[in-house]
Parts: sequence; structure tokens; C-alpha cells
Amino acid sequence: MKIIMVHNWYFVSGGADKVFFETTRLLERHGHTVIPFSMKDERNYDSPYSNFFVEKIDYSRIRPSPHNLKTALKMIYSFEAKVKIEALIKKTKPNIAHLHNIYGRLTPSILYSLKKFQIPVVLTLHDYKLLCPSYHMTFKEKPCEDCKGGKFYRAILKKCHKNSYLASGVYAIESYLYNLLKTYYKYVDCFIAPSLFIKNKMIDFGLPGNKIEFVPNFISVDNYDSINTTTEDYFLYIGKLIKVKGIFTLLKAVSGIKNTKLYIAGDGELRNEVEEYVTNNKMENVKFLGHLASDEICKVLKRARFIILPSEWYENAPLAILEAFASGKPVIGAKSGGIPEMVVPWETGLLFEPGNHEDLKEKIRYLINNSLKATEMGRNARIKVEKEYNGHVHYQRIMDIYQKLLNSYYSPVKI
Repeated sequence: MKIIMVHNWYFVSGGADKVFFETTRLLERHGHTVIPFSMKDERNYDSPYSNFFVEKIDYSRIRPSPHNLKTALKMIYSFEAKVKIEALIKKTKPNIAHLHNIYGRLTPSILYSLKKFQIPVVLTLHDYKLLCPSYHMTFKEKPCEDCKGGKFYRAILKKCHKNSYLASGVYAIESYLYNLLKTYYKYVDCFIAPSLFIKNKMIDFGLPGNKIEFVPNFISVDNYDSINTTTEDYFLYIGKLIKVKGIFTLLKAVSGIKNTKLYIAGDGELRNEVEEYVTNNKMENVKFLGHLASDEICKVLKRARFIILPSEWYENAPLAILEAFASGKPVIGAKSGGIPEMVVPWETGLLFEPGNHEDLKEKIRYLINNSLKATEMGRNARIKVEKEYNGHVHYQRIMDIYQKLLNSYYSPVKI
């Protein structure tokens, strides 16, 4: 089978990127041909199809001007992406297309091209972009559903994206346009929901439930050491340093905890602010590791006591949890989004109320003071990930979706 695998990025900077590449490798191991379509970037991995990638545009500095208006329009509809994916389709003659994040760069313009050639389309829901112009469904670090019912103008009033009327306006216009045209509803044949939470949230906001399939993320446990009980005196945060991740709640919780350290593995827009907070509060028990590659994460997880996910947004299905479980480590997670579906209290970890640093501090102290229980939770976590989140199960679920669409689709247009 030939699959066009589509994603804005062709390098790894976050969870969605990891899923994109892991899914590609999984399909290739089973003998399928995977054809990437993405955006050019100096950080990209090599690909024989890179000539078909769209040109990189820096959207981080959009300011009001005629030139930037043209750039902003490219965020909504990319003629370049439309032309290039059609050229790629003609060259490779794919059977199916599997989309990941296409918003703001490749844009839904490619959906019209895929439909033109009658290629079945699958889209994995990594975030809440179809419901919220700013992706995260948060306002002031709290869950927000004010745009429900298509009231996207509220994102402009609140300056939800980058605290900018212009940036928020562009994203709101994009949401209004594709919601009015029902582009995703018409041209995506199946949505993959990595968590039941995001599936139910999509249905609640109006996405047809019969077009959404629940398929959890997976992890290759062979890349991680078997369960070990040797740990060092640190616990771990893995993730971007952005507001919705609850990093300051974590730092408040860690304050005053002695005889162990918090290691922070990640980078992001709050890096300087977080480091300044740690310095000003003389928190000698916090160490910054920066952004780590996958093999480096494996090494630092091996010696950690446990990991923490203090998220204050509707987390979908964090890969950091699967990475911890594969390493035989328990997880302390916020009761937010899809996290409670993965972390079973007192079995594979602990849960706490989002934003409540005292509750989190209590859970941290429990695992520090009960190392045998923490080890038991880690063993349970490894067993859980081996049974429920392995590549074999994921492959079968994905192939069932692909085959069902191929069997029900019209005969493809001759390319």
C-alpha cells in the first residue's frame, strides 16, 4: 500500500512530530511505502520527496502590512501546497492519505486536491484546532470553551493566539471559513482520536461521531530498558515550557522539597521566565536539561524516580506518559483531558487537581517516601504499555481503518 503521510514539520520538536515519524516507521516495517509531504525547514530530516515540500514561511513575526497580509492569507489557504501535493500524487499514485497537523502551514487546501483524485483521507486529531482557533482551548491557563457553537470572534476579543488581535484574527477567520464550508466534515473520511476525551469533545462540538475512531498512540518498548529498580535522586518533567503545561504550578509544588531534584527536559517560549523564577526563588533542587533527543530521554528516564505532567489544558494523549511507562516509571498527572485514561491512580501513578500545587506537592512527597510502592506502580505501568499501547495493536487498528475506507471508496481517478 502507498500512503501519503502529511504533517507541517519534518523534524521532531513535540509529541505530534514523534507520532508522525513513529507511524511512518511502523508502516514501513510492515512493507508499505510511505510518502511524506511537509514544509521545508533547515531542521528537516532527509527525504527523497523534499522537492515537493512547500517553502518555509516564518509566521512568528506577522505585523499589519500589505506584505504580511499576503503571508497571513497563506496561513489560511496555500496555493503552493495544493499545486505541490497534486504533483506528488501524480508521481507516486498513492492509495490513501494520512494527515496529522496541517493547520496554518500546509492548510486544508490540500484536502480539495486529495478529494479531486478520490484519495481516502484520514486525519489524526493531535489538538483542538477544529474547535478552537488557538488550538489549546485555554484562556489564562484555564480550560476555555467560549468558541463553542462557532463563536470564533471570542478568540479575537480575548487575543487568544500570541496575545495578538492580528494573529487571533487570522486564526478566527480561518476557523470561520472552513467551518462555513464544512471542509473537514466533507473531505476527511475518518478522524483518529488518540483519547476518548478528545473524541467526546469533538462530538460535543458537532463533529459526526460515526467518522471518529478511537486509536490510542503507541510506543516501541524495545527502545526502552526493561524494568529496573535502580534510581537516582531526581524526578522528571518532559515537555515544552509553555503556559498550558502548568510548569509554574510544578515549581511551586517543588519548592521546599529537599533531598531530591526536579529535572526539566524541554524548551520553549517560557524558558527564560522559568529560569528566572528558579533563580529568584533560590531553587537549588531544579536542574534544566534543555530539549533532549529520544535516545537521551530514554537515558534520563532510566534513572528517574517518576515523571510529572502538571498540564492545565485538555491534554490529549501525552507520549511522555508512554515513555515513562515503557521505562517502568510511575506518572503523577493532572486530572485533565486524556491523562486520567492513561494513569490509573495507585496502580500506574497518581492524579492531582490541575493548578493545585499543594495537592501536587502531597503526591510528590508520597512517591518520594514510598519507594517500594513507586517501584510497584512502575512495574504495572510497563505491563500496561506492553499490553495496550504496543505497535502490533496500533498497526492492526490503523490498517482496519485504511482497508475499510479503501473498500468503501469510489474507484480512484486515473492519475
